Amino acid sequence: MTQTRPATSPAPSTLAVVDMGSNSFRLEIGRVEGGQIFRLDTWRETLHIGARLDSRGRLTADGRRRALACLARFAERLRGLHPSAVRVVATHTFRVAVNARSFLARAERTLGFPIDVITGNEEARLIYAGVTHVLPASVERRLVIDIGGGSTEFIVGHTLLPDRLASLPIGCVNMTQRFFPQGKLTAAAFLAAETAARAEVEEIGREFGRDAFDVAYASSGTALALAEILEANGLSAAGITPDGIARLRKRMIGAGEIGRLRIAALKPERAPVLAAGLAIMAAALAELGVQRVNPVGGALRLGVLYDLLGRTEHHDARTATIEQFLNRYQVDRDHASRVAALAVDLYRRAVSSPQPIAIQRLEWAALLHEIGIQVSHTGFHKHGAYILEHADMPGFSSGEQQTLSNLVLGCRGGLAKMGAALGDRGFRAMLLALRLAVVLHHGRRPIELPRIVVDAGAVIRCSVPQRWLKAHPLSDLLLARERNEWTTAGHPWRSVARRSRGAGRVGA
Repeated sequence: MTQTRPATSPAPSTLAVVDMGSNSFRLEIGRVEGGQIFRLDTWRETLHIGARLDSRGRLTADGRRRALACLARFAERLRGLHPSAVRVVATHTFRVAVNARSFLARAERTLGFPIDVITGNEEARLIYAGVTHVLPASVERRLVIDIGGGSTEFIVGHTLLPDRLASLPIGCVNMTQRFFPQGKLTAAAFLAAETAARAEVEEIGREFGRDAFDVAYASSGTALALAEILEANGLSAAGITPDGIARLRKRMIGAGEIGRLRIAALKPERAPVLAAGLAIMAAALAELGVQRVNPVGGALRLGVLYDLLGRTEHHDARTATIEQFLNRYQVDRDHASRVAALAVDLYRRAVSSPQPIAIQRLEWAALLHEIGIQVSHTGFHKHGAYILEHADMPGFSSGEQQTLSNLVLGCRGGLAKMGAALGDRGFRAMLLALRLAVVLHHGRRPIELPRIVVDAGAVIRCSVPQRWLKAHPLSDLLLARERNEWTTAGHPWRSVARRSRGAGRVGA
């Protein structure tokens, strides 16, 4: 598979991750030594951002203000780190908030780094990566449960590889709002919360149940807090057990409200969401037949750090995903590689400062532009775009998947469907390069191409030698149609004056 890499540079010795969770925002910085990451610094702010959605599903003004203030503080700590050494991920709340896109644009300006909204399954994959890096090597089948603020992830895997991933929309913040408002702790509230959670977990019971794993682990702050509380109060000898959960539930109901609960090891910032976390854990244990859950560190942030380390050392999970898609959809690799190589070359010519990340995404889109042919030859670009937007793609953020989807959707046919996306010069240059590469390789065989002059400004400028066009009349016709598409879309196509080498106007 053709793989264009950014210009090589020494791998960074310091990596950082920002986790914009529904319960808290966290910053973690690690030092890289011998392929391992050692924690240097960590910062956590409990924002309960998942509870700051209004009745229309929009982040409230107060929630946005708190989040931006937190990110401004993180930005000071991250100052001076190279962009390749920092990754920012946003989880459930930013997947569902109606106004997430506009907020994230402001958040990126405040923080100074791009923000990746990751899918639930990608979150689960990264959680598993983090957990397995702190556990000893083993061939045991592991179930990992991670209770977050807006969702709970379930993973079954062995060694470093996840076998099954699931993300359920039950988290300690949204469940607190639904069943434990004002911190009231009643038997009826616990029953309702656990019933709702069990209904969700039941859906994955067959794949994640007792026969699917040998040992169970729980990561995240909620699970670690539950384990610590159970042990500190003598409610469980070790780990999280159904009996320990039942005893703690009884203590909580006896208190009547969270503010009156007096138990050891309960941290103030964890108290408001403890009841919901307990209800979710109880449901998971009951539905999956788990007798003991062992608390473990690691989780999402460490997983992101190791994933980032892989990217800097060219062991990128996204590359493996592209390879899997090429195999799964039986892509014509020779043709896809030719299209990708030409698209990247044209993009480099079309912009003054080509960005490595844009080159990478363009190459991926070009390699995958025909995956929809397995669905139908007619409109394959539409089928391919749908697959890329909705499929599970380990390593990719939602934004990256959307970019790939948009490029594949626009790789042929009319441009009206691209809408406002053409207003972004960077995207326009990528799409122009891809469309030209597809047109010029219409014959699906190696072809000797002339040097092409191209620019993707508001006015498209493109020139191909007249002698070559005369020798390739079908290509001349297809390029003329391409000129008309861009002109109709509001980006007039102009020739570039090339007196030497007999240059001619494309489609003239």
